Amino acid sequence: MSKETALLTVRKVCKSYFMHERCIEVLRGVDLSIYRGQMLSLVGSSGSGKSTLLHILGTLDMPTSGEVECQGKSVFMLNDAAQAELRNKTIGFVFQAHHLLPEFTALENVAMPALIRREDRQKALARARDLLKKVYLEDRCEHKPGELSGGESQRVALARALMLAPALLLADEPTGNLDPRTGFGIMELLHELNRELGTAALVVTHHEALAKAMPHRFRLHEGQVLPCEA
Repeated sequence: MSKETALLTVRKVCKSYFMHERCIEVLRGVDLSIYRGQMLSLVGSSGSGKSTLLHILGTLDMPTSGEVECQGKSVFMLNDAAQAELRNKTIGFVFQAHHLLPEFTALENVAMPALIRREDRQKALARARDLLKKVYLEDRCEHKPGELSGGESQRVALARALMLAPALLLADEPTGNLDPRTGFGIMELLHELNRELGTAALVVTHHEALAKAMPHRFRLHEGQVLPCEA
């Protein structure tokens, strides 16, 4: 039997910045493979480069050196249009800041990725309604972000990230602004959606307890990704 091909492969990725004529190395040769349906967590101290790595994996930032492959394609060899297509269709994002559009309802916010692709509006809204039901917000469809709690807004953002059924979900501190109970609820929801939809997920968090809820756990330390001890 042939070995399973990784959904996302990171090879020797480095990232450095120059500040005040000084080179600051954030990532120092990161290697990581993510397979379909895997649930992974990544922890590390503040400023260790967790968000930087996540942005590189999602093609929102470029590495100084190294390679990222998604579904067998070197993502930084793709042109801008192909990278945008990758972000829109294959990779879903959930950020600590929800980035919901305040003038639109929760339903419209969730449907937005499909509407941007000019998909049929009624079909997109129907799919968005189903996703809001999955995150237990079917009664909040017509509410705008200003009328939602922090936990509700985060669940709307999660539903939006799943709108196009991405193969991979990248979540940057998705529970960072939430109380512990709501935070654990979000993590339980991620597991539930993983079982139902088969979406792989990499969750960056500073909460050790939340990180331990993931089957595969890693730590970003001194610019490298290392497996966490059991």
